[in-house]
Amino acid sequence: MTTEPRTFPPRPLRDVRATYVRQGGCPSFFAQAVADFEPWEQGVEFEVADTVAVPGRPTEWVSELHEAFGSGLREELAALGPGTAVAVAVVLRSIKVHEVDSNHFAFRRAGRLAVRNALIEAYGERGHARLPV
Repeated sequence: MTTEPRTFPPRPLRDVRATYVRQGGCPSFFAQAVADFEPWEQGVEFEVADTVAVPGRPTEWVSELHEAFGSGLREELAALGPGTAVAVAVVLRSIKVHEVDSNHFAFRRAGRLAVRNALIEAYGERGHARLPV
């Protein structure tokens, strides 16, 4: 029996939240993000909403966090395998940072978690394979 590959996302998924926290020694990590996943053309389109800023932080540093989030979500989507066709536009709506513990690594992990959370919202717990973070 042949089955058609599913397309991700099957419908718009709004306000998908992802929080990556690792504390208990140095270094510690913190990243929190909210993103929308929209059906789009084949592949991955990533953009950052105009409202995503962190008051008091250099624009270059915040841009690096945005790029890291995008890298993480692309990595996670690439790992889905042949059973899922990816046709998505992801819009990063907001982020929260910690004064000391937010960095590129944490936001890359948050990007991966955002995809996992979107998959759960779209297909349920059993609808996707668990991959290590």
